[in-house]
Amino acid sequence: MPQFRVFLACITPRDPPIIYITYIMTTAIEFENISKQYRLGLVSTGTLSHDLNRFWQTKVLRREDPYLKVGEVNDRAHKGASEYVWALKDINFKVEQGDVVGIIGRNGAGKSTLLKLLSRVTAPTTGTIRARGRIASLLEVGTGFHPEMTGRENIYMNGAIMGMSRAEITRKLDEIVDFSGCERYLDTPVKRYSSGMTVRLGFAIAAHLEPEILVVDEVLAVGDAEFQKKAIGKMQDVSRGEGRTVLFVSHNMAAVRSLCKRGIVLKSGLLNYDGNINDAIEHYSSEIQITPTKHVIITDDLRIDEEINKHRFDYLEAWFLNDPENMATEEPIRMRFRIKHIDFSQKTFQVGIFIANGNGQRVACCYTDPVRAPENQEVFDIEVLVPHHNLAKGKYTIDLKLSDFNYINYGSEYDQIAKVFSFEINYVDEAHTKPFGNWIPNYGNSCMRDVSVKILEL
Repeated sequence: MPQFRVFLACITPRDPPIIYITYIMTTAIEFENISKQYRLGLVSTGTLSHDLNRFWQTKVLRREDPYLKVGEVNDRAHKGASEYVWALKDINFKVEQGDVVGIIGRNGAGKSTLLKLLSRVTAPTTGTIRARGRIASLLEVGTGFHPEMTGRENIYMNGAIMGMSRAEITRKLDEIVDFSGCERYLDTPVKRYSSGMTVRLGFAIAAHLEPEILVVDEVLAVGDAEFQKKAIGKMQDVSRGEGRTVLFVSHNMAAVRSLCKRGIVLKSGLLNYDGNINDAIEHYSSEIQITPTKHVIITDDLRIDEEINKHRFDYLEAWFLNDPENMATEEPIRMRFRIKHIDFSQKTFQVGIFIANGNGQRVACCYTDPVRAPENQEVFDIEVLVPHHNLAKGKYTIDLKLSDFNYINYGSEYDQIAKVFSFEINYVDEAHTKPFGNWIPNYGNSCMRDVSVKILEL
């Protein structure tokens, strides 16, 4: 809790005493020269001789680990020459009590590794972490849950792990259950929960069992819009109202901006920026390079191949028919796709278009009306026209789906492609220089209307 120091002072011996109350800033978390090294594909050094050498040098001779002198920064996109990588390298910063810190960066930057080190899931290779108070962590779906135990039993188990008495947990039980919205399934084994229900219960436990430090990774993205709003509101209450410390990792820049005051940007395992949250987001966004694209051959690197995909239709190639470097708000988006018809028992399909801005935040989406595939034609082309995209000035990427989407049960997904196109809006009219009102949470600020599809002759 916040600490204060009281001073009594008198200007002269005859004057009444003056009371001074000073707020004492206390450091909740300190990372000192933290590094974490991994060897790719292997446990430990990978050979018995190397393990014995490491033991002899570090434990017997008390020297530096010889394998710390090798290694490369963690750039997941490129194959390096070394088998050793630094997931984190020389991280130094402090977090004061009551601070809400957003940790942002690209996939593989070291965000989750940093939180795992703080939560003692794994140990740092070098350096020291000092934390004041109990830590509650929500690092991934199902963190700290036993699948065979019921939700109620897991609440008590998590509380006991945090050092709370049974009476303390019982006092908070109703509040946890009410917040999670899982009362009906409280006495059901957690293995039967959906991922969203698991996250709801996990966050409710972490936030309500009075930890001094709350650590939350990207898991909130699994929950629905209503729960995300509740969770962010609860984190604001925990930090501002109760003076507790929050470390928050997310790719949702809007959530990070609304919740956090300070931002830390990680890049390839290095601390790239530390400062005001708005400046941190701007710094992170400026380093995201979006290269305009016109023609893409679809490979498995782009394809999001989830278990739910039926693969009755697949994308083969895609063409962006506008000038991707110089587009206008009033200019319709025109795209051409080559599609392979795999399962002829499925006669129709729909194209889903999802547009994200330079921060990776989705700003617009739509599904076309159902399209009937050509009879007995394995490969065919279609042209899609988006006349009213309402996009403001900036850089954007497009994700694609093929499905039989509907707004009742969402239908089946056939193929999903990530970031198939990149383009930039440079020319805007007066109406699009201001932010839009919200449409549907998590689907963006712009509802694209009157999208049309035309079958083309090959």
